[in-house]
Amino acid sequence: MIAVDILRWPGVNQAFLFSFFVTNILAYLIIVVGKRRPVDRQATWGEAMFGSAYVFFVIFLAFGVVPHQWIDHADKELGWRKDKLIFGPFDILKPQEFGGPFPFTISYEALRDIVVLVIHGIYIGAFIYLFAWWQKRGEVKQVALPTSTYGRPLVKKT
Repeated sequence: MIAVDILRWPGVNQAFLFSFFVTNILAYLIIVVGKRRPVDRQATWGEAMFGSAYVFFVIFLAFGVVPHQWIDHADKELGWRKDKLIFGPFDILKPQEFGGPFPFTISYEALRDIVVLVIHGIYIGAFIYLFAWWQKRGEVKQVALPTSTYGRPLVKKT
């Protein structure tokens, strides 16, 4: 029987995966707290300071640590350097300077940076959603009353 250590595979980086999952769990906890906290309750000074430090920490992880760990992983373990070029399957991305059909050269370093942009875009979208959700969590949707042919609302007499 051959023992395979999953965490030693070349595509797996413990630091990147740990920071990615911790950031997502901490961001999800904002929804858990928002659902449990009464909407009309005013925050105390200590709660506001803790909440701002918490959000700053999650944003620091999302925009600082997670992209850094990806860049570190791509550089060291995957070997995505500027001199390593992408030719793609069946050489469809092979640049013209090397006899291929593609009009420009793409390196793995550029792909690494595109992945960082995607990570940033996902977290920007997630935080915009979380901030909007937190602000709207107490709003009640207005129920439209049926109207008569004259446009007046029909209300039952009690």
